[in-house]
Amino acid sequence: MTGVSESPHTRFRTLAVTVFAAACVFALVACGSGDSGESGAPPPDYAKKLAGAPPPLAALHKQGDQILDGGQDAFDARLEELKGFPKVVNVWGSWCGPCRAEFPHFQQASANLGKSVAFLGVDANDDTAAAEGFLADHSVPYPSYADPDRKIADSIGASAGIPATAFFNDEGKRTYTKIGQYTSQEELEADVRTYAINGESG
Repeated sequence: MTGVSESPHTRFRTLAVTVFAAACVFALVACGSGDSGESGAPPPDYAKKLAGAPPPLAALHKQGDQILDGGQDAFDARLEELKGFPKVVNVWGSWCGPCRAEFPHFQQASANLGKSVAFLGVDANDDTAAAEGFLADHSVPYPSYADPDRKIADSIGASAGIPATAFFNDEGKRTYTKIGQYTSQEELEADVRTYAINGESG
């Protein structure tokens, strides 16, 4: 039986096509397996989870997903109103990939702990319409204060960058500011208990 031999050029071209196809498949799998934090899963049932919250916290929940104006003065006044409750303030922006990636952890933690802990957001260096669009798909049961000039972020220790999360004890003292992304709900909730609920300094 006589076989037809391939020329070196044909063999090289076949090998190149095979390698290229394999590389494309690998790239698609690698991109698809990355944890963007935006799985598309629905948020918790906040109304059910947070029913019966004390009035100051219930007032926060009624403003869920809102971007509030008023700057530093309004933010400071809100912290004063929340005296008596531990507080968690997440500094984020819709343009910030790590901020978006950690959002599901804040959705879950605020649903689990929001009847005793006050959660707030600070939307830094952002376009309000873009932030509202992001929140429409990634709902949280608390408002965020617009912070286009980063004055609020700087005041709570987030001058090094975002995402950042500041923790306050029930007397209103800031105990710790974490710079960087939370990679798990467990990590976030552990810090809430340590720095906000227990009021330990970091």
